[in-house]
Parts: sequence; C-alpha cells; structure tokens
Amino acid sequence: MAKRKQTLFPKHIKILGLMGENIKLARKRRKLTTVQVAERADIVRSTLYLIEKGDPGVSIGSYFNVLRVLGLQDDFLKLADDDEFGRKLQDLELL
Repeated sequence: MAKRKQTLFPKHIKILGLMGENIKLARKRRKLTTVQVAERADIVRSTLYLIEKGDPGVSIGSYFNVLRVLGLQDDFLKLADDDEFGRKLQDLELL
C-alpha cells in the first residue's frame, strides 16, 4: 500500500517549522546533543533532524518521545485544549 503524502498549506508548514525550531531551542537550552536526544527518544538522528525542521511526515509518536526526553511531555496536552470555536458551535445548538 502506497503511503499518501499529507497536503498542507504554506502557512501550516510554517507553523510546523516554528514548532520544530522550538524543539531545537529546547534541546540546546538543555545542552543536549542530537545524538543524546535521538538515543533517549529511541529514534535515529535523521528523524530528530526532521522533527527540528517541523517535517509533517514524522509520526506524532516520535514528536512525543522527543518532547518527553526534553521534559516537555505535558505540553502535548495543550494541543487542541481550548476549542473555543467548537464551544461556540455547541452553544449555538443550545439556543
């Protein structure tokens, strides 16, 4: 079965790139090398490189493991945490 490539708009690719840069800065602040983080996250160094670039083809599990190694695993819970638009839609149904 052929793997389908994800289609993303440029502004969304930019968001992923910013997230990758944040991960890279967090690693550097902790003075960890790419080899150390990759080993602890049980990924290869080239995958960590892709994560730090914000590549959408990397599995969400790999992103999570890198955040875990950096002690940022709780930040994962912030994804889709405040669904303001969804709550507004729900409130409209109550009227």
